[in-house]
Amino acid sequence: MSTLAFGVDIGGSGVKGAPVDLVNGELAGERVRIPTPQPSTPKAVAQVVAQVVAAFRDLPADLPVGITIPAVVKHGVTTSAANIDKKWIGCPAQDLMDSVLGRPTVLLNDGDAAGLAETYYGAARDEAGLVIVTTLGTGIGSALIHHGHLVPNSELGHLEIDGFEAEKRAAASARERENLSWPAYIKRLQRYYGTLDFLFSPDLFVVGGGISKRADKFLPDLKLNCPIVPAQLRNEAGIVGAARYAAEAAGEVLLAG
Repeated sequence: MSTLAFGVDIGGSGVKGAPVDLVNGELAGERVRIPTPQPSTPKAVAQVVAQVVAAFRDLPADLPVGITIPAVVKHGVTTSAANIDKKWIGCPAQDLMDSVLGRPTVLLNDGDAAGLAETYYGAARDEAGLVIVTTLGTGIGSALIHHGHLVPNSELGHLEIDGFEAEKRAAASARERENLSWPAYIKRLQRYYGTLDFLFSPDLFVVGGGISKRADKFLPDLKLNCPIVPAQLRNEAGIVGAARYAAEAAGEVLLAG
């Protein structure tokens, strides 16, 4: 039985992919990245995804392929679009990818992929109960994992808190845009994570995104009712989570997790 799957991570600036070793959650080949086409319409992006996959020759025809996208995905249809062309809204994206790639694929939200990666291979591995994984970047991605099972499309960055959409004030981009000091930004993060803590009573928060490299600047100052820790997989989380999701959808019995 193969312990490999392929993951593709579609972002606003780049489309990247690689085969993944599902035993340890590590890339099994050098990652390929191609700039996201502009405009980032479904057909144009699908062609780039196909180029990324084709860069790895001799991939088995039945190798599971998972694809993340910054959108809500319901039954293979994208119903929102964050940092990509609005033509994705209402697009039968999984059927499109299947057709362009010439192989079966599965799609999932990029925040959900990061959550799965951290659950199986990273900071939330073997954690019982409810885990909330967030990514602080241009916006706020999120994933809810309960006893190892994904509750998809949570979109917790769009909660309204104090009259504002949460990600407009607490995403990493807000700190940069408003030139916030760490104490000022920590105050906003406290309000955001405190609200999530009150609403969901999680057992663990995991914080990803590029800013997690500087977790020592803000995580120790947050006062919550459960631990909050930095993500471990960082830039590879989307690829790894997508690959794992695809393998599970294909009914593979895995050696990890």
